Amino acid sequence: MIHSMTAFARHETNASWGSAQWEIRSVNQRYLETYFRLPEQFRGLENLLRDKLRAKLNRGKVEVNLRFHANQAAGELNINHSFAEQLLQQAQLLLAKAPQAQLNIADIMRWPGVMETPNDDIDAIQKELLAGFDAALQDFLAGRGREGDAIEQMITQRLTGITEQVSFVRSHLPQAMQWQRDRIVNRLTEIKAELDQSRLEQEMAFIASKSDVAEELDRLDAHIKETQHILKKGGACGRRLDFMMQEFNREANTLSSKAISTEITNAAVELKVLIEQMREQIQNVE
Repeated sequence: MIHSMTAFARHETNASWGSAQWEIRSVNQRYLETYFRLPEQFRGLENLLRDKLRAKLNRGKVEVNLRFHANQAAGELNINHSFAEQLLQQAQLLLAKAPQAQLNIADIMRWPGVMETPNDDIDAIQKELLAGFDAALQDFLAGRGREGDAIEQMITQRLTGITEQVSFVRSHLPQAMQWQRDRIVNRLTEIKAELDQSRLEQEMAFIASKSDVAEELDRLDAHIKETQHILKKGGACGRRLDFMMQEFNREANTLSSKAISTEITNAAVELKVLIEQMREQIQNVE
């Protein structure tokens, strides 16, 4: 099973101490990068939360946001007087520069770190917050898995399309070579040139060697099988799949350069379209 790097999850916890909402979101990133927005009193959880993410994720830019709303009636709240005084002093300095502004004490009290919760209460709250984060993380991982399933289905469909194009080119090659031979013979007949059968066969052999795409078709078949194997194995396979798209493109470009008929050219173009569609989706794979 493969996983997408794009997902979002939200979980809310309600208790006697108040409420908290966790939000986890992620987007594409070459490596794993984690960012946290936590209230000041819960900054100590950051390392633990980062370890939890690293244990489950390999790639992606992940943002974690915690909104905490304390219920002051649930327990005793203390004011961090030294911190509050610093805020008031800074606020007074700003008021001196902008006399028309107003100082709102309620805003000062709501500032992270001004209101302190007793340690016993903090420990109990953190335990419930961590349980809420674990629930949000499970939803987040499930979302990445669901989107990964959708991407895998899309890739599988495009691989089927590539298989069909490869089969078409392989079956069309004898007809294309005969068309090329007839075209040369007709041209020589038009100019009334004397046909040297031996020389004609040499020229046809030369053209055949230049337009032989059997090796490219075989490699495309091999790339299809390898990509299917990677999808079946699952896990963090985005980089391997991206490498396979480069290999697919290389063979499609060579096939296009060797095309000797409109049908083969069209097949090469269709291959490039299918490969590009896969490549765009693979950018989302972990």
